[in-house]
This record gives sequence, structure tokens and C-alpha cells, in this order.
Amino acid sequence: MNTEAIITMVLTQGIVTALAIYFFYKVLTIPPKQEPDTYSENDDEDVRQKSEMK
Repeated sequence: MNTEAIITMVLTQGIVTALAIYFFYKVLTIPPKQEPDTYSENDDEDVRQKSEMK
């Protein structure tokens, strides 16, 4: 394997590893999404009602 191929391989593996670490860290440090506390805050959300089976 020539020198250019080794440099390209090492740089590619380094970039992919750095991106994986960055996004993994980002996922672990995202604050949790706040859920609404009252029913009135859920008025804009569609609620699926149970249908009666006969």
C-alpha cells in the first residue's frame, strides 16, 4: 500500500470516529423534552379514542 492510500485511510477513519463520538456525546447531553402537566395544554393534540368492538 502506498503512502497516499495510508494517509487517506487514516484520515477517513479519524473523521468517521470523530463524528461518531461527537454525535454520541450530543445525544447523551440533550436535556429531556418537557411534557405538559395539565390537560388544557394537550388541547392541540389529537387523541385517538377507543372504538367499541361488537
